[in-house]
Amino acid sequence: MSDWPDDQAGGRGYGRGSGNPRPDGARVMRHVQRGRPSQPAGPPPGGIPQQSGYDEPHGNGGAYGDARDDVFEPRGPHRREQQGQGYDSGYNTGQVYGGGQGGRGGGAGQPPRAPRPAPNWRRRIKIGSITVVSVLVVTTVATYFWADGKLKREVDLSKVIERPDGGDGTNYLIVGSDSREGMSDEEKKKLHTGSADGKRTDSMMILHVADDGGNTMISLPRDSNVTIPSFKGAESGKLYPNQGRQTKLNAAYAEDGPELLVRTVEYNTGLRIDHYAEIGFGGFAEIVDAVGGVEMDIPQGFKDKKSGADFEAGKQTLNGEEALAFVRTRYALKGSDLDRTKNQQKFLAALANQAATPGTVMNPFKLYPTMSAGLDTLIVDKDMDLMDVASMFWAMKGVTGGDGKSMNMPLAGSVGGNLLWDKAKVKQLVEQLNNDEKVTVSGD
Repeated sequence: MSDWPDDQAGGRGYGRGSGNPRPDGARVMRHVQRGRPSQPAGPPPGGIPQQSGYDEPHGNGGAYGDARDDVFEPRGPHRREQQGQGYDSGYNTGQVYGGGQGGRGGGAGQPPRAPRPAPNWRRRIKIGSITVVSVLVVTTVATYFWADGKLKREVDLSKVIERPDGGDGTNYLIVGSDSREGMSDEEKKKLHTGSADGKRTDSMMILHVADDGGNTMISLPRDSNVTIPSFKGAESGKLYPNQGRQTKLNAAYAEDGPELLVRTVEYNTGLRIDHYAEIGFGGFAEIVDAVGGVEMDIPQGFKDKKSGADFEAGKQTLNGEEALAFVRTRYALKGSDLDRTKNQQKFLAALANQAATPGTVMNPFKLYPTMSAGLDTLIVDKDMDLMDVASMFWAMKGVTGGDGKSMNMPLAGSVGGNLLWDKAKVKQLVEQLNNDEKVTVSGD
């Protein structure tokens, strides 16, 4: 028999054992019981404190507890402060307790985070290497197209008629002209170039680049006595017959430009010219200044009013203005034009070595101004690309540096002030070049 009132025994009552999910009223809600053993402070390891259900008793006094405690009494940390050490009301304040140490917990219900792995240096080095290589490739490609776009392809060798057959290797005709194009009156005065109209050649060289080494550079004196052959005008397209005219080699250039000069050299030597390259006064001086000057050892001092040369014997660094005077001087030299070609070869050796040093090649503040100065005034044939220019430069550097042969065209005297070529030696020289053989012919 139940002690509960009738209205509760029928299933409508509340309290322990009633089976009804509705909670007791405020009068019968659970209260903290006095004398209950204190709970450990803080949350249990691994997460949020366990929450009690409404039907679970608290304390030692059953469901009703002590009447002096009511539901309005503070709970949580405040209650613990009032009740003393070790009290835990079970009230959830919303704080999420971590499960790890040192602040590395993963939150409620989450495992602790693993410690940060050690840096993968091999991967970092690999990525860094790929980045550096990519930058170098992009820079190289951009530089190539920039430099190739600056080339002035103005000479059309297809206009040259009756050309000889080609041989092994590649033959360049390298010309230093007295072009004053783009120079101000002040610059002309400073460089002692004069103000003559048009342009002429101050130096001419054949550079043979062999397929298997053994490069050769041959200086052609501007006063060489040659025959002007039949030719087609570069601008007019008119055909001029061979009249057997004898004149100086540089007159061919003055008469109809690079195309006639190439035609004249081929006719008088029998050697096919594959590429043409020309640089003027201004560009030459700018290249020297861009590399920071060129050191020369001048064995004997000399002066020349026409070129502006005034040199003492000994080692000295020549700037652009001084270098131009050095390679142009001929009247102050005992051997005149022959001695001048020797000075030109000597200076080109020093300039090429200076331009190819790591201090120039690896320094963009020197490399780009040097390339720009040279390419701005460099005139080449229409079939010449930047790789051909590079091949020409490195071959010239090698020859003038001692890796190859440097010589003058073999001579056999003079006539009327013009230098005569030794035809037998010239023929032997051309045969050796065409066959990429070691050159045994000597020049003066």
